[in-house]
Amino acid sequence: MVETNRDKQEEQTGRLRVTQNQPLKWLYITLGTVAVGLGFLGIFLPLLPTTAFLLLAAWAYARSSPRFYHWLLNNRLFGRYITAYLQGKGMPVISKVSTILLLWLTILATTIFFVENIYVRIVLIMVAIGVSIHIVTLPTLRRSNESAIKTGGKSAPQIQNGINRS
Repeated sequence: MVETNRDKQEEQTGRLRVTQNQPLKWLYITLGTVAVGLGFLGIFLPLLPTTAFLLLAAWAYARSSPRFYHWLLNNRLFGRYITAYLQGKGMPVISKVSTILLLWLTILATTIFFVENIYVRIVLIMVAIGVSIHIVTLPTLRRSNESAIKTGGKSAPQIQNGINRS
């Protein structure tokens, strides 16, 4: 049996956990869109972690809209960050540093100024430690790997107008 582009797209979409709950779907789309905006700003502002926001957007879109999810993975500006992470190639060093810095700034500000309960403070610090360890242990995406992703190393399937172009 010959596999068509439609079959490939349905197979990819089938792996996504798209919610049928309409209010939740719109919440995920809104969250994803805000995260894409922040990720875009992170390209220009060193303190905003581009990769982390784009991964959040991919997660939200994967639960709400296959169309937005595939758009994000195939986007010429954003797709390489997410694809590199999903393929296990890692994060650029600047993204690692800015993600950890922003993580600790927000966690410390939250624990110092907004949370009084010692147990909640401990949980927040433990989460920050866990996320920091995860980010540090990810492979570091070097310029050579980054260009391979841009020029056709195994990348996300190219979906245009709902048709798989790979």
